[in-house]
Amino acid sequence: MEIETIPTGAFQENCYLVWNTAKQAAVIDPGADAEIIQQVLNRYGLTVAGYILTHTHADHINALADLHKKFPAPVAVHSDDLAWAFEPYNQIPPYYPVPAKPQVDDFLRLESGNDWEFIDLYFQCIETPGHTPGSCCLLFPEGNFLLTGDTLFKGSCGRTDLPGGDSRKLKASLNRLKQLPDEIRVFPGHGPDTTIGIERLTNFYMQ
Repeated sequence: MEIETIPTGAFQENCYLVWNTAKQAAVIDPGADAEIIQQVLNRYGLTVAGYILTHTHADHINALADLHKKFPAPVAVHSDDLAWAFEPYNQIPPYYPVPAKPQVDDFLRLESGNDWEFIDLYFQCIETPGHTPGSCCLLFPEGNFLLTGDTLFKGSCGRTDLPGGDSRKLKASLNRLKQLPDEIRVFPGHGPDTTIGIERLTNFYMQ
């Protein structure tokens, strides 16, 4: 299993491509710069098996509609975040406009089960509310890595002072992540990767 990090947009949000030997890729959090993401897909000869959203702040989903138009595929998102993802207040002017809604018949709801598979890309959804009501982390057991969105960063964690944020829920979510094995590699929504073990030892918010 392969993973590629693509920093996007004004906030350098990390979009991730995860793919298998069949070149079927999951696109996680396409925040901006749809053309750059498409170039990376083409560079590796990948087809899109699905889109997965760790949460729906504008800096994480603004390229979704453009990519979906070119590469139609299922979109998975927690319903607590889908409720406001494409509403007018989900924008960060002047950097990110209101995200356009992709033309899908229905969204897959991440909370409907912990075990998921797009083609043969298997992952588990760990619900981690706090940064947003529907924040989720994505565990890919085959690759032994975890995509944490804006729940956990190297040396830090997501903010809770935005609408829908909840510091108590975020603390509980971080405690849930602490139970994972030390060796799991962590790929956050912004900044460099790390591991659960490193964050358990050095991250103030994981104490």
